[in-house]
Amino acid sequence: MTDEFGEGPGGRVERGLLTCVRGLVQAVLSQTACLALFIVTVLSIAFLPLGVGVFLVPVTLLAVRGLADQQRRWALEWSGVRIPVPYRPAPRFDGKGLIGSLQRCKWLLSDPASWRDLLWALVNVPLGLVLGLLPACLVVYGLEGVFVAPWIGHVTGGYGYGPFWPLSDYGVLAWLSVPIGALVTLFGLRAGPRILRGHALFTRSLLAPTRQAELASRVRRLTETRSDTVDAQAAELRRIERDLHDGAQARLAALGMSIGLAEDLMKRDPEAAQRLLAEAREASGVALAELRDLVRGIHPPVLAERGLDGAVRALALALPLPVDVDIELPGRPHAPVESAAYFAIAEAFANVVKHSAAGHAWARLRHEGGALSMVVGDDGIGGAESGRGTGLRGIERRLAAFDGTIVMTSPVGGPTVVTMELPCELSSPRTLPSYGTD
Repeated sequence: MTDEFGEGPGGRVERGLLTCVRGLVQAVLSQTACLALFIVTVLSIAFLPLGVGVFLVPVTLLAVRGLADQQRRWALEWSGVRIPVPYRPAPRFDGKGLIGSLQRCKWLLSDPASWRDLLWALVNVPLGLVLGLLPACLVVYGLEGVFVAPWIGHVTGGYGYGPFWPLSDYGVLAWLSVPIGALVTLFGLRAGPRILRGHALFTRSLLAPTRQAELASRVRRLTETRSDTVDAQAAELRRIERDLHDGAQARLAALGMSIGLAEDLMKRDPEAAQRLLAEAREASGVALAELRDLVRGIHPPVLAERGLDGAVRALALALPLPVDVDIELPGRPHAPVESAAYFAIAEAFANVVKHSAAGHAWARLRHEGGALSMVVGDDGIGGAESGRGTGLRGIERRLAAFDGTIVMTSPVGGPTVVTMELPCELSSPRTLPSYGTD
């Protein structure tokens, strides 16, 4: 039998005991770091009129932020409660002296999240103590009823086991603490993770962004992504212009010159004119191929004709390693989203070929929860970092234009898994829009 955590009896006991230890850590932290940082920060703010607070406030508030960030990590690791970071981005500071300290003070004190961190540190002093000690107290109290209370009751002739009753007789009543203690112990082991989760939810209520902060952060992100999108589009237009100027345009100009020379030589030297026309025919074929490659880079014909499913399968077939493709899409995204998804997957495949040294790769596409989920993985050497190179950054910019996200996990030794999401709706299969060309 397993519980909602997928654990059997042994796993539940281990998890309950681990929760007791974690709760004790929370209790100690609430009475040391939280209390100390709250007092020191309040004193630093009070010292602002004296001048010394200008240098103390940034240090203490950043220390409170560090403690709050640790709580966010514990809430996720211990209870599965994700707490987003609400802080405003740091501006550029002018040096490290008085001016820089004043700017840091203004930045930290004007951020509402700093005051919410301080409020959390204060409220967590009593609440962290109670919720932190409760799991361990329940277990210890239950074990006392099983192993201590009945024996001391018999030896001393009177022993008060908590709020239940004084164990003062030598009969059956004294031994009733054993089943009561066992039940309390089991309750403590089972309730401990939920108590710790309750503390994580309390932490989220104060350390997560407010609705207003979320909207401001979203506006900031949209502004950045739109700016990146405009820059990327401008760079793409410059690339297309350069490719046309240096490639097809130059070949078409040379083609016109060759045809003109052939016209002049038609009567005087038919053989030379014929050679020029043959060269012009070859040049026209090369120019046509370059134009097709350019168009394919803008919007691949296979994507317009066969949709994202067929286009991704065509990409996988072209790779020099076996790729398992698992796609279940009941419809098609709108053309811009479909194009962004296609090129993101294409770039992910390119990274697999260039950097992974993999012998096998896979791709999985689903539409779940109003978003297109795309996962590309490989069994290569791993160790990839999102900050290296421009491939993943290019994917991030492309997806960010549609409020999409990308997450990569790549431990040394593999596997590397790139997970991408694009919020979108799919067209009904019966009313698919036409993406073809005339």
